[in-house]
Amino acid sequence: MEQIYTSKIDTWFAILVLGVVVVCGAVFVFALWSGSTNNAVASIPAMVLGAGLPVWLMLSTTYTIGESSLLVRSGPFKWEVPIAGITGITPTSNPLSSPALSLDRLRIDYGRGKSLMISPKNKEQFIRDLEARRRALREQ
Repeated sequence: MEQIYTSKIDTWFAILVLGVVVVCGAVFVFALWSGSTNNAVASIPAMVLGAGLPVWLMLSTTYTIGESSLLVRSGPFKWEVPIAGITGITPTSNPLSSPALSLDRLRIDYGRGKSLMISPKNKEQFIRDLEARRRALREQ
């Protein structure tokens, strides 16, 4: 049975995304009010990328513990980590880019030198469930 965890979202991150959406929206409205169709059309890609992508990331970042893999989804991005290949799970607050919407993160080490940082809302339960799945795979 799959277990799905959503990402914890830091308040500062949500405020930042909201600010970006407001600025992009203001630019679009200003372009419309300027009366120039070219300006309005030119601002649409900026609106989609500048506001749409961060909102998509915020609404869709999930971590799914499946039968044999951890599936991480964040907007258009996807990672599949074999659970049997996980070599370590450690807490971190590393700010490097990752599919985590909070600095309260877990670093998942797997394979040969690969790692991924995630931020499930309930880290303790996530670790328990992932460790239980790892044990079950070792016993098979």
